[in-house]
Amino acid sequence: MTSTEAKKRLEKLKQQIADLRHKYHVENDPSVTDDVYESLLREAKAIEKEFPDLAITQEFDRVAGAPLSVFKKVTHQSRMLSLNDVFSIDELQQWSDRMEKLLNGSTLRQAQGLRYHYFAEVKLDGLAVSLRYEKGILVQAATRGDGFIGEDITENAKMIRTIPLQLTGKFPPAIEIRGEIIMRKSVLANLNVLQEKNGKPLFANTRNAAAGSIRQLDPALVKERKLDFFAYDLSAAVGPEGIEGKDFLVSHSQKHAFLRQLGMPVVQEEMTAATVAELIPYIDSIAKKRDSLAFNIDGIVICIDELPLQDMLGIVGKAPRYVVAYKYPAERVTTFVSDITVNVGRTGVLTPLAHFTPVVVAGSTVSKATLHNMDQIERLGIRIGDTVVIQKAGDVIPEVVQVLVDMRSGSEKKFVMPKKCPVCGFPVALRQAQDKSRETVAYYCTNDDCPAKHTRGLIHFVHMLDIYEVGPKIIDRLQEEGLITDAADLFALTEADLSGLERFGEKSAQNIIAAIAEKKQPPLDRFIASLGIANVGVETARDIAIHFSTFENFWNAKAIQFESIPNIGPAVVESIDQYRCKESSINLIKKLFANGVEPKTMIAHKGGVFSGMTVVLTGTLATLSREKAKEIIQSNGGKVTGSVSASTSMVVAGDNPGSKFTDAQKIGIKILTEEDFLKMAEGLV
Repeated sequence: MTSTEAKKRLEKLKQQIADLRHKYHVENDPSVTDDVYESLLREAKAIEKEFPDLAITQEFDRVAGAPLSVFKKVTHQSRMLSLNDVFSIDELQQWSDRMEKLLNGSTLRQAQGLRYHYFAEVKLDGLAVSLRYEKGILVQAATRGDGFIGEDITENAKMIRTIPLQLTGKFPPAIEIRGEIIMRKSVLANLNVLQEKNGKPLFANTRNAAAGSIRQLDPALVKERKLDFFAYDLSAAVGPEGIEGKDFLVSHSQKHAFLRQLGMPVVQEEMTAATVAELIPYIDSIAKKRDSLAFNIDGIVICIDELPLQDMLGIVGKAPRYVVAYKYPAERVTTFVSDITVNVGRTGVLTPLAHFTPVVVAGSTVSKATLHNMDQIERLGIRIGDTVVIQKAGDVIPEVVQVLVDMRSGSEKKFVMPKKCPVCGFPVALRQAQDKSRETVAYYCTNDDCPAKHTRGLIHFVHMLDIYEVGPKIIDRLQEEGLITDAADLFALTEADLSGLERFGEKSAQNIIAAIAEKKQPPLDRFIASLGIANVGVETARDIAIHFSTFENFWNAKAIQFESIPNIGPAVVESIDQYRCKESSINLIKKLFANGVEPKTMIAHKGGVFSGMTVVLTGTLATLSREKAKEIIQSNGGKVTGSVSASTSMVVAGDNPGSKFTDAQKIGIKILTEEDFLKMAEGLV
């Protein structure tokens, strides 16, 4: 694969990953599960390993999701993070080797002579939540949401019998407990019997049923659903009365023991081990009995048990470095491909879609799977009429992994990409490579005004701005009626426009118009992300918004002004420039503003000890995670960048600093030890 081919492939991967993340975390779409997302992300990372200058997966650090508007929004005291995955014992061993290397180089470990162990527990397939107790009384329950902001589900959580309303034993004045809301397999079976009896749709699996149940507006219905809760962690726990010192818990396994003392349900399937070899029998034993467990699991969580070493290892991007999720192989079934059709995305790309005989896999019925592009079709050798193997675990889009060639009868037909767009009839063309010397395998509709592009772009826009009342069906209807042609038209709609339409009542019209009006002053980062600029996802948009503060500054910035923003490379800058130069983009922005849209200014923190400073972090900090150090700097007026330059104010160096340390020495940039940094931020940590 050439660099140009890799870049194009990564762009496609990014688009698909972003769509999957939104469907999985925001919509709780039962057609989406971890496996396809993880497969795509692994492919992207593999390409990045070969072409590091094209890296884009940082943009998915965040863990992709947003709180639903029907619930009060809750800001988490500390970010609810995701986990990195491993898919084999070899990958688990590689992770272990990396931890060993980092820990052996730690001055903290050497000074204190700390040994470390692994702690393993089952990974429940449910909905992550945070419970806050004050004086032992449950005062707030919140979903993960996007990791920063979740949904207040306190009244619903009180209906779950396994969530204690009051803690037992000795407890701190305030404590935050994190865990998983699940539905047991037997409960789902009984619920689906009732659903079928009442002529209602069946729930596909326990995770989807649990997620849908906890979001009900009526707590009484939540009580009827008989949900369960299991705790797995404490967030920023402090020593309870009667226990000396703040560090009375020194390991994750002790956290589990303490949770049990508080009256919290904790899954019993757990163990500690000194080596990966000792973990293998545990992993194998859970695999053998997972079908007989009362609840669904989607893997094993394995972490470094000792908390001081966890703090030292810190967090990278969306996930802690000191923990991984071991995922079991996906369930596989066979089915018959009845047809291959084409969908047109919001960028105009044509994506083949395999339709097959409906089949139940991992608890839900699936009937189609994306084939991504012609490369995938040719690699699989898939034809219409083939018998194929698909896999799916949990709530993800099914994936075709193999063609059973021996099952062919001779009547199978090869798929040919259409020469005209199936939506608008315009010619289809291959996107040219950057050097213009050859063509890629990405087929695109050549019509800039293709209705499919507008529809996908509108769906993306309302998702990014959290306008949940305007879903895909409503967008289709508004387009059919000629009421909207782009996102800006949404803000010109009136109740009269909607209430006169068939099946649109006065109340629903009021709700839709009110929901749109609420988003006329969106956060700058979400507004930038909503524009659908290639390579600019939510995380990149956040970095841009923080850097430029206003949309005007961003829109008028020269390419060179993006160079100092962390994690933004040439591919992102090129995409932004291309978008800003298009007449259609310029007209859309003007129209949005004319219709009353005013993105909020991203207010930078000022007046702190790091005000106006640009700081670079390098090496492993002994007492702070990288994310905590970054938070201290940013919340006190400073800016954190990923590279050393003449504009760098200082470098904070931990153990085993890299080339940034050397660069700072060459340029003469001030270098602080972690101790110096903490003294400078005295009173803030």
